Amino acid sequence: MAILVTGGAGFIGSHLVEKLLSQGERVVVIDNFNDFYRPAYKRENISAAIHNPRLTLYETDICNTVSCKEVFEKNRIEKVVHLAAYAGVRPSIERPLLYEEVNCQGTLNLLELSKIYKVRHFIFGSSSSVYGNNKKIPFSEDDPVNEPISPYAATKRAGELYCYNYHHLYKIPIVCLRFFTVYGPRQRPDLAIRKFTELIDHDQQISLYGDGTTQRDYTFFSDVIDGVVSALHRQCDFEIINLGNSTPIQLAKLIELIERELGKKAKIKRLPEQPGDVRRTYADIRKAERFLQYRPTVSIEQGIRLFVAWHKERT
Repeated sequence: MAILVTGGAGFIGSHLVEKLLSQGERVVVIDNFNDFYRPAYKRENISAAIHNPRLTLYETDICNTVSCKEVFEKNRIEKVVHLAAYAGVRPSIERPLLYEEVNCQGTLNLLELSKIYKVRHFIFGSSSSVYGNNKKIPFSEDDPVNEPISPYAATKRAGELYCYNYHHLYKIPIVCLRFFTVYGPRQRPDLAIRKFTELIDHDQQISLYGDGTTQRDYTFFSDVIDGVVSALHRQCDFEIINLGNSTPIQLAKLIELIERELGKKAKIKRLPEQPGDVRRTYADIRKAERFLQYRPTVSIEQGIRLFVAWHKERT
């Protein structure tokens, strides 16, 4: 029996793969090492695990039905953690058809194969972006999510709906995990914390969209990994669960924390708010606490300190 992790060479995926291997699991990874950001970063992410005999890596695309079917045929896939996706709000506005193809059709492909090969448990990596500009705080899994404000958010909500459909029709146990701004070592280079850290450290200008009062519920990767692993070991029918830190902070405060850890002041270029960006994210994690015994332990201050330490090790 094996656990399939799609996007297993990515930021969250590679950390999850290492965690599962450390627990003695057999892990199969699908990753196409695309150039959304430098493929070398993804190879670096997976390098610590690649020689583990319990890991099998397939360099293929989740939209490639033939090659994905081969993965299921050659490996006794018991559980699937589906993390592969095109991520990012702003790029999705520029390339909506690509996001629909990968995030919707790719997810449907994996659900269909999970039906055929009788997968016992399916975890879908969703996003807090599905809440849009939700006025009620904190964001609860029971809140309406019918007004996505970016193509990325729409594809993630579509993925959740496909998941429910396959649970309803074929009784596949499925958990959709809504991640809230995950950060930490190996974070994608286009995301705020890594981008700001690198630019500030090299005395380069950072772009601040809006007045700095937008808020995010930043969640350290290790807390999210604990939540995913817990979800893998829980019996369920169909659930949607938030994984966040439940402590949102303003963007301006985030920059201050990075400045403090680097010992440098940011050079800021102020720009208008971007289309598709939400004003605030804030996770209600009571369901995760109840269902997964989820307890985030890393504060934003601790997390930024750990991230900057990782950054300094690499430079």
